[in-house]
Amino acid sequence: MVTFSAANQIAPVILTYNEGPNIGRTLDSLRWARAVVVVDSGSTDATERIARGFSNVRWHVRPFDTHLAQWSYAVFQTGIESEYVLALDADMQVSTGFSEEAESSFLPGDFDGAFLRFEYGYYGHHLLGSLCPPQLRLFRRSRVKITQPHHSQEFSVAGRLYKFQSTLIHDDQKSIERWLSSQFAYQSLIEKILMNGGRKRIRDLLRLSGIMPPLIGALAYVKAGGPLRGAAAARYAYERSVAEGVLTIMLMDSRLKKNGADLKLDNPHSDQE
Repeated sequence: MVTFSAANQIAPVILTYNEGPNIGRTLDSLRWARAVVVVDSGSTDATERIARGFSNVRWHVRPFDTHLAQWSYAVFQTGIESEYVLALDADMQVSTGFSEEAESSFLPGDFDGAFLRFEYGYYGHHLLGSLCPPQLRLFRRSRVKITQPHHSQEFSVAGRLYKFQSTLIHDDQKSIERWLSSQFAYQSLIEKILMNGGRKRIRDLLRLSGIMPPLIGALAYVKAGGPLRGAAAARYAYERSVAEGVLTIMLMDSRLKKNGADLKLDNPHSDQE
């Protein structure tokens, strides 16, 4: 009888940078793994101390340049011997039962990758749902393709795919200042893509029209559970609204600047009047 071992066949991989508020909970959910690869970008907080406190962690440091380069290094250049990689952000915990499902259903099926659903929460208060679709986060190392079409990486594999019943728990407990800083960086990249003619999905057309923030906030509140999830659902709705609001302001600024430049071209003597 063939024995399938998640501990030996799946290597969790995590990218970190000042993830002290999150990394302990994430690594605690991965105690089943024989080896967990952590690739750090030069943290100055307690991330390294916390991570090295787990006996199954293999610590690597690489200065960050792009998500594509960082993930390519983490997956292919850190000496991973396991057949599969579980790619995680530092604020993602593996739910109870993941390793058991991997051993009973995923590994025996000889799949090339697997999608996992997200269970969002704030400080342990879980939402009923979220706007985040399932993502390919578990894949055969020899079959994966890593790309970066926008602000973050994407994984893809050609082959048989599995959908887990187990979830990834997303509970980011870093400061609001850190979250806002990240949003400015992410939305700036999306703004450049949209203003340069990239993407023409319904979502992007709504973004360009300027009406996305209230729409996404209302949808996020409903998906999160509304009154049934109280402050957690409201926080999620405001978070999504603010993120889209930042992008909307950037898009409006770009259009206003462009229109101003066009006016000067149409009336080259306007500055002299």
